[in-house]
Amino acid sequence: MRNITPWAWPVLLLVSALVGLRPVSAQSSNTAQHWVTTWAASPMAGTWADEFQNQTVRMIVHVSLGGNRIRVELSNAFGMHSLTIGSAHVGIQQKGDAIEPGSDRALTFGGSPSVTIPPGAPEFSDPVDLRVAPLSNLVVSIYLPQKTEPATYHQVALHTTYISGPGNFTAAQHMEERWTTTSYYWLVAVDVEAATQDGVIVTLGDSITDGFASTIDANHQWPSQLAARLQADPVTAGLAVANEGIGGNRILHNVIGPNALERLDRDVLARDGVKYMIVLESINDLGWPHQPGAHQSQEVTAQQLIAGLQQIIGRAHAHGIKVFGATLTPYQGANYYSDEGEAKRETINRWIRTSGAFDGVIDFDAAVRDPSSPRRFLPSYDSGDHLHPNDAGYKAMADAINLSLFR
Repeated sequence: MRNITPWAWPVLLLVSALVGLRPVSAQSSNTAQHWVTTWAASPMAGTWADEFQNQTVRMIVHVSLGGNRIRVELSNAFGMHSLTIGSAHVGIQQKGDAIEPGSDRALTFGGSPSVTIPPGAPEFSDPVDLRVAPLSNLVVSIYLPQKTEPATYHQVALHTTYISGPGNFTAAQHMEERWTTTSYYWLVAVDVEAATQDGVIVTLGDSITDGFASTIDANHQWPSQLAARLQADPVTAGLAVANEGIGGNRILHNVIGPNALERLDRDVLARDGVKYMIVLESINDLGWPHQPGAHQSQEVTAQQLIAGLQQIIGRAHAHGIKVFGATLTPYQGANYYSDEGEAKRETINRWIRTSGAFDGVIDFDAAVRDPSSPRRFLPSYDSGDHLHPNDAGYKAMADAINLSLFR
């Protein structure tokens, strides 16, 4: 054995220690990741018009948080029968229905290119390596080889969905569509692998959260505009936004989509990486009983709605999720407005602002109301139906959120 001078032993020991630590360090780096939902759409029961057979459905989703590895979640939540997906692909959107060359990835499910999803069940794809930039658009294509029942879908997608004629075009760089819609079919989430400190803000709400009346394919919903603000701030750039709004949704009754208390577990608590939730719900609870031809028996009190909000807060807190309450926006002039409902709205907003039940308050009401007529939207923020904001109104809502809530 070659002789080693005494002074060299400390150096060799240090080198040995560093070499020995390298595999551990690499392992820690690899395991310091978790799944974060970067995009979501709440599932609903479809209609008989939403049936497909031997067709490809190509959908566009706007992610919030970026990453290098993703997975896709499909859902047969409202199916009465098993659903067969013959093939599924994901890629980066180039323009319209076209995929950026070189970005197409075939999805597998337990290693198989096809999958049968039982009634009521979700299905996650296997992870795929794909570099996704924050605030970019993905293309998700699914092929339905067999005749489907009414789809589990999300009605107000606010992005163009492309539907083919007969055939499997999931791998096609460009797909000749037979028609287009603005709904999502069976697609409910995209997750990205992110650092352990990264997380998700889930926005739970109705059509005002869903983004109704905002411009198609423009990402002007307030949750999307919030995501852009978060990405522009280095302190909050690790936060995704998952929009779980459903048009017409209520807290205490079903009308369009399951009520908020029913869907809370699936749409919020089961989402990956949730740290925060923003709740903007109950304007439909107030208005629906006054809708022409609606059920007046579904009239509710402000106290009942406050109790429903307390249920949401308690269940979220049990999962370590901070909950921010958003005040209800004005609606005088809407077709289901009533003075009784307005009085309840003001009671609920007062409770949101002063009760201390929430971890923080976001005052959307103050951000969009007309100072000279506070029961109404500021005209420049009104989409025209006196219930939903326009693009500028949604921006005012996103800008009203204090980002320090998430720091």
